[in-house]
Amino acid sequence: MKVVLCPCGSNKNLADCCARYVEGNEPAPTAEALMRSRYTAYTLLREDYLLATWHASTRPSLLALAQDAPTKWLGLDVKRQQQLDADHAIVEFVARYKVHGRAQRLHEVSRFVREDGRWFYVDGEID
Repeated sequence: MKVVLCPCGSNKNLADCCARYVEGNEPAPTAEALMRSRYTAYTLLREDYLLATWHASTRPSLLALAQDAPTKWLGLDVKRQQQLDADHAIVEFVARYKVHGRAQRLHEVSRFVREDGRWFYVDGEID
């Protein structure tokens, strides 16, 4: 069986890393794990997972990823993860990607909340 590395940068097999969250087999145990799995979902065009893990207060009705210009995701660098209290956390990251051959960087400090034992992405500040 061919080993496919997880796009999140963990250097783990996709099946042993983010796939178990993206496929809905188990909830991400931490805000960082959720952020990494959401990055992986973007690389796999898994809009269903992205919307399901987006907090209802800020969730868009759709993302239309397949209709956007093709994005080639190049890598993820998690800068820091901070647990603010039992149910609130922030994760700072840099995601690198290309659109129409032009390199881009997304540097964001994302906010997460845990409700009923599940982490959700709320929003983020882009640097």
